[in-house]
Amino acid sequence: MKLLLISNSTMAGQAYLEYPKNEIKKFLGTKPVEALFIPFAAVTFSYEAYEKKVNERFNEMGHSVVSVTRFENQQEAVKNAKAIVIGGGNTWQLLRVMRQNGLLPHIREKVLNGTPYVGWSAGSNVTCPTIQTTNDMPVTDPGGMDALNLVPFQINPHYLDANPDGHAGETREQRIEEYIEINRETYVVGLREGTMLWIENGSIKLMGQKPARLFRKGSPPRELLPDSDLSFLR
Repeated sequence: MKLLLISNSTMAGQAYLEYPKNEIKKFLGTKPVEALFIPFAAVTFSYEAYEKKVNERFNEMGHSVVSVTRFENQQEAVKNAKAIVIGGGNTWQLLRVMRQNGLLPHIREKVLNGTPYVGWSAGSNVTCPTIQTTNDMPVTDPGGMDALNLVPFQINPHYLDANPDGHAGETREQRIEEYIEINRETYVVGLREGTMLWIENGSIKLMGQKPARLFRKGSPPRELLPDSDLSFLR
C-alpha cells in the first residue's frame, strides 16, 4: 500500500493545502497524475466547488483531480483510478455516501493493490478500522462506523493538547482515553495539525514539524518525534 494521511488541509495564515503540497507532489511522483477525488465530506458547499478548489492546488503540483460525481458508474471510476484522493469535511457524511454508493470495498481493494491514496482530516479518518476517533459531530447515520480498514490503528486528526481558555469540558486526551478504555487493544495516533503519515511498503513515517501523540490502554501517552518510524503500528 501507499498512503499519505494528512491531519488537516489548512494551517492558520496559510493557503489551502499549502503545508502538505510538497509532500503530495513527491508522493504522487513527477509524472502528471489525474487522481479520482471523493468529495462526499462536503456538507455546506457543493461537490463541484470542492473539486475546483482541490484541483487548483493539485495543478500547482503538476497533478489534477476529477470528482467521482462526474461518472455515471462511480464504482467503475474507482476501479480505473490512477490515484484516489479523499478530502476533509464531515466524516459521518463522507462514510454515509461512500457506503450508499457502494464504494468502500472497491476503494479498499484498489489501495490494497497499490493505488496511491491521499487523504486529509476526514479522508484520513476513513482509512482506519472505524471512524470512532473523528472529531466531527455525527450529523447523519453512516449505516455503521466501520470504515476502509486500510490501517490497523485509529487516527485523531487535528489533535490538540489542551482546551481553549475558559472551556471546562473534556480535553482531547480525555476523550481518547475514554476510547481506549473500551477499545483496549487499539492504538490511537493523535495527529497534530501540520503533520502526516507516509505509509509505503510496510513502512510508516511521521512527517511534519510536530510530534504525534500515541495512545494505548495500559501505557502512558507517548510523544512520537517527526521523522519517527512508526512501522510497529502495522
